[in-house]
Amino acid sequence: MDDVSHGVYCAEISARADELRAAVRSAEGGPGAVPVAACPGWTLTELARHVGGTHRWAARIVRTRATEPVPHDLVDDVSSPGPESPAALDDWLAVGAAELTGALREAGPDAAVWTVAPGGTARFWARRMTHETTVHAADAAFATGAGPFAVREFAVREELGRDALDEWMGFGALPRVLKAAGPGAAPLTGPGRTLQLHASDTDAEWLVDLTREPVTWSHAHDKAAVTVRAPLTDLVLLLYGRRTPADTSIEVYGDEELLTLWLERSGFWLRK
Repeated sequence: MDDVSHGVYCAEISARADELRAAVRSAEGGPGAVPVAACPGWTLTELARHVGGTHRWAARIVRTRATEPVPHDLVDDVSSPGPESPAALDDWLAVGAAELTGALREAGPDAAVWTVAPGGTARFWARRMTHETTVHAADAAFATGAGPFAVREFAVREELGRDALDEWMGFGALPRVLKAAGPGAAPLTGPGRTLQLHASDTDAEWLVDLTREPVTWSHAHDKAAVTVRAPLTDLVLLLYGRRTPADTSIEVYGDEELLTLWLERSGFWLRK
């Protein structure tokens, strides 16, 4: 799916960054006192530093029209000295989001830049940073659990939820997914291995074919070894490990072990 405009991505990055900023400002006891369950060992402080650093890193790639990898210390060094107070973190996030969206808008979607996966344009980073920021806004909502961004109110807009699933499927179909687990690991592909994901609140569906290499996917509907039904937002959160197949919002029919293995392997890039 390639229907989301560059401008929509940029606006969503800003909006989700604002949600994270609001959570940081309102955190009871300060952001350093609020653990983030989805990111073990992190509090809202580390989460905010990570998001602000990631935005600055992606902004540098786009702004400089980088043609090769750019050091990502800002993404990884969340425990090094940096902004800690709510006001300082709020400013850190605001400046980082503005740098990123400014660089993306100035470049336009077709500007050639280095990307971590096939793509090679600024649009790749607009899309990637939209979904990255959205998931971490969810983390902040889950961590604070109150106020305007409480868990029960968190949702992903339909066009962006569909796009998040499409992006995940594209990453999951990369050849290195099959090699990520190393020798001796349980095989991901094989006869009869198919998955169907259905967003129960829309008509969106994804069919993943693991019967052979390379892994492929489509928006088709068919009988599958395992079928997953859930609201679109919950499907996004499931793929990113913020929901589990055991959650009440998730319905799983068929081979749960295959689903678990696919979620683990297709999400290898989250751990890189």
